[in-house]
Amino acid sequence: VVLPVTQTLPETTDDIDLLIVGGPTHVHGMSRASTRKTGATDEKNTYAEPTVDPGLREWFEGLPAGDGRAAAAFDTRIGKPVWVTGSAAKGIAKRLERGGFHLVAKPESFLVTTANTLENGEAEHAATWAAGLAGRFVGTERGGR
Repeated sequence: VVLPVTQTLPETTDDIDLLIVGGPTHVHGMSRASTRKTGATDEKNTYAEPTVDPGLREWFEGLPAGDGRAAAAFDTRIGKPVWVTGSAAKGIAKRLERGGFHLVAKPESFLVTTANTLENGEAEHAATWAAGLAGRFVGTERGGR
């Protein structure tokens, strides 16, 4: 099930075996209310319904304890070195771990253009990453769903 954070109450994740959380990199990390508001009015934003509020930072506040459940983190960012762009995935991963989740993969980035579309090959990159997550997850204690 794929849902935007605005349609996913944190407490509804309690029975999910593998929680994959991702978002765009804004100003070197996870978006804030101010960066989401700017993004919503940016002519480069191609999304019909961009997230204004709540965002991931607020969403994490209500996330139930992970109790060792499997999780993974990803972001989208411009295709420049991470020391230039930052990475929302790193912050997402830290919050998941602090919340008691077990990361089954290192945080991953998928590269986008300045026109806010995936760079060539990134859809395949994402599919390969997701298949790898599924492969690592199958056979774990709660895995298989």
